[in-house]
Amino acid sequence: MVQIPNSAAPATPQPRSVPTSADVARLAGVSRATVSYVLNNTSAVRISEPTRRRVHEAAKELGYVPHAAARSLRAGHSRLVLMPAPSVPIGPLYSRFINELQWALSRLDYTVVQYASVGLRGDEAARAWAELRPAAVLVPVGGIGPEGVAVLKRSGARAVVTLGTERIEGAHSLLVDHAGVGRVAGAHLYARGRRRIGVVVPEEPGLKVFSKPRLDGVRSAVEGTDASVTVLPLAYEEESAARLAARWPELGLDAVFAFNDEYAMLLMRALQDAGVSVPDDTALVGADDLVLGRLLRPSLSTVHIELPAGRDLAELVDRAVRNPGAAPETHHVHEATLVHRDSS
Repeated sequence: MVQIPNSAAPATPQPRSVPTSADVARLAGVSRATVSYVLNNTSAVRISEPTRRRVHEAAKELGYVPHAAARSLRAGHSRLVLMPAPSVPIGPLYSRFINELQWALSRLDYTVVQYASVGLRGDEAARAWAELRPAAVLVPVGGIGPEGVAVLKRSGARAVVTLGTERIEGAHSLLVDHAGVGRVAGAHLYARGRRRIGVVVPEEPGLKVFSKPRLDGVRSAVEGTDASVTVLPLAYEEESAARLAARWPELGLDAVFAFNDEYAMLLMRALQDAGVSVPDDTALVGADDLVLGRLLRPSLSTVHIELPAGRDLAELVDRAVRNPGAAPETHHVHEATLVHRDSS
């Protein structure tokens, strides 16, 4: 029998040891306590700027990252803020707000994690979020009910903040007055002499929570007048907009509130392609005041919504985490103003 000699197996590289705070302390020439104070942004202890710089440089050189779980044990709670991904498209305005909020939370030494809870809703979603033991959860529109809030709090969440159109029991709330957005648009169109007003209602799933109060707001703005309101279902597709524009002569509308700027831009293009002049034949108003709307021709009239600064909401989260027994706060966003441009 022929024996085949074993070939020398390649040497397996030994795993590198994970750097510790003690390693950082030795390299920086400080105590481990000082490393902890510096890297955890502890404000109760005064440390000179040169020392802070040495600690940060040593940590960077060694590739040291503070252990989140250990820090949570010291604090008695995690520094994790969970932001479940919304189940509905939230648009550029809210995306910008969420980005600012995440930045502000990170400045307060929280770790922000986005959770893609596809297929999970309500209390089931709350139980999935609770498994991560976050210090706080920021819940998008329609994502949770009172029982879900209770599930999160029983799991140790110190703050639950909802972003939406109605207050949820037990949670801090940021409420946007979408009916007010519709009222502002409807009042503007009526003041411009328009009497046959269409209101776009998106067909996309999940947007009814926004579109219904905006429709109700337009109706309330012209209630008791000689104006009429026509509901215009519209999918966010060129084909859907083209079909709606083809029906324009039979609809007989002289104005339209298009839900938001994105739907307004979609519909404007379709109306112009169908030979409908904006604003001569039909005045058009969007909402959210996106930059692109200013660049259209005609430039787009819109409803500007003044959302709170992300920093303010981050401070609300921080207050709630530090004082979990405090009564839930409710903040209303009422500042909706009409920006009049060429389309109306």
